Amino acid sequence: MAQEKSSSEYRPRGRPPLRDDGETRQIIFDAARHAFAENGYAATSTEELARRAGISTKTLYRLFPAKAALFEAMVADRLDRQLSDVQLKGIDHTDIAEALSTALLACADLALDPEVVALQRIVLQESAAFPDLAVAFYRNGIARTAAALARWLRVQVKAERLALDNVEEAAGMLIGMAVSAPQRATIYGGVPLPSRKEIERRVRAAAALFLDGCRAATA
Repeated sequence: MAQEKSSSEYRPRGRPPLRDDGETRQIIFDAARHAFAENGYAATSTEELARRAGISTKTLYRLFPAKAALFEAMVADRLDRQLSDVQLKGIDHTDIAEALSTALLACADLALDPEVVALQRIVLQESAAFPDLAVAFYRNGIARTAAALARWLRVQVKAERLALDNVEEAAGMLIGMAVSAPQRATIYGGVPLPSRKEIERRVRAAAALFLDGCRAATA
């Protein structure tokens, strides 16, 4: 009796194994980031996105029923990879200034990431014609970053290391001090993004200014 062949022996020779949907989505995201950066959102067709990703338009539409859905998913995926750090970094530091600087640096790393700034530039360019892009970017990026830092601040308030009446408002102020000016300079003025050393210096200065006004009496 002939030995039964395994399923792998029936695969056509020279044909790579099929990708799962998760891997295909990542390939689409990479292709979309480059295409949107080069051509803008409006000028990038779904056919171009499929071609760059090496897939059929049928597969693209199966995973993302509209270009706007792809953009929103791409932004969310990009930010998901960094946002968890904001909740974790700095909590173990006993010195509140060092802890706050570390947590705020995680936010700054995200907000001043070249890919994130490029996405924000696309949103600004296309927001008049496609206002939903701005809403998606705010919801998945700006608002989530501020919320993550607010959760971290709430832990510090509960531990009586900080005294704050409104952690959400404080988180927005902190992020604004740390990243808004260099971000605007890059997007509107064409100024290069700050170096890692410059970001760290700015974050520490923002943390020091902030703590001078809200350090708890027992800290």
